[in-house]
Order: sequence, then C-alpha cells, then structure tokens
Amino acid sequence: TGYETLIYDCMMGDPTLFRRADEIESGWRVVQPILDAWRERNEGLSFYEAGSDGPQAAAELLSRSGRDWREI
Repeated sequence: TGYETLIYDCMMGDPTLFRRADEIESGWRVVQPILDAWRERNEGLSFYEAGSDGPQAAAELLSRSGRDWREI
C-alpha cells in the first residue's frame, strides 16, 4: 500500500516522498490568502444538475467581463 512505502522510506532515511518544512510553509503562504478571501466572502458553492450547462454563477462571471462560453 501507499503507507507501507512511506513508512519504509522513512525508516530507510529516504526523504524523496516527503516535503521540507520550508516548502510546506511556502505553500501555505500562497494558499492561506485564498482561503481567507473565500471565508470573508461567504458565498458558498454553486450547485447544478448533472448534464446541465453548469451553474448560472459561472455564466454570470464570464458575462461581467464581456465573455461567454464557446460551443465545442
């Protein structure tokens, strides 16, 4: 299993599947402002029926900047 590999590599001193602390901290510096903005806006998720054109909010987002979905 995946955990066996991780535990084995850890016991053998192989760090290739593990991230350094500074890498993790850098990732959080990028992600945390996004999470904070989502929390402040508190808009929730836009749900839609399977097989539909998607949520109305997606079309509104594009139309605000003069864009539209392209048929393929």
